[in-house]
Amino acid sequence: MKNKVKVVHTVFANVADKYDLMNDAMSGGVHRLWKDYFTQRAKPMPNSKCVDVAGGTGDIAFRLLRQLQRAPNGTGNITVFDINQSMLDVGMNRAQNDKSLDLNKLNWICGNAEALPFENNSFDLYTIAFGIRNCTHVDKVLSEAYRVLKPRGRFMCLEFSKVNGVIKPFYEFYSFQIIPVLGQVLASDYNSYKYLVESIRMFPDQQQFARMISDAGFTDVSYENLSLGICSIHTGVKK
Repeated sequence: MKNKVKVVHTVFANVADKYDLMNDAMSGGVHRLWKDYFTQRAKPMPNSKCVDVAGGTGDIAFRLLRQLQRAPNGTGNITVFDINQSMLDVGMNRAQNDKSLDLNKLNWICGNAEALPFENNSFDLYTIAFGIRNCTHVDKVLSEAYRVLKPRGRFMCLEFSKVNGVIKPFYEFYSFQIIPVLGQVLASDYNSYKYLVESIRMFPDQQQFARMISDAGFTDVSYENLSLGICSIHTGVKK
């Protein structure tokens, strides 16, 4: 387990500067549409306190922030939380260079999703995109998400999942034979991309993960497949 923490940290330190390239390789570029849809479904209220976990580069946080900024008098804000400082550095640099963002509504914290440094009942919305499969103890991550959410607060997770049968052989060929090679060609990093593909295979399927969310105490648990199940949106509500 400790070895996984070290491996994940090394992988994301290696890919931080080429994070968009990594996501393009992993998704064929469709990740941008998935993230747009995911954040549109999140619909934070003007005064929502949000935490985006494993969100270092700001992909999800910036989308959510633009929604919050539509209500100029709102007090909502977003905490970007990641275990890897290299990823946070990329996100902070991006934020500084994006004049459309209100930087006063962004907070950046480095830490472990299994032990969040926040009080109970702190947030209205908890998001995590393409990050939970890289956590060592997914059950602890879910328990911490439940703890820091306010009553009726929402948990939303976007994650690679198990594809529908008709495209499975093609998807697996692309994943295991093409993506690591792309990692080598585009980023000189075969092993990091190979790990990322293997981490998808090891993650629970949609039904199993939904049960884990329910076991953590969430109600109204559901999931929606995107692109025939290549990824899924999982949601739950704190009682």
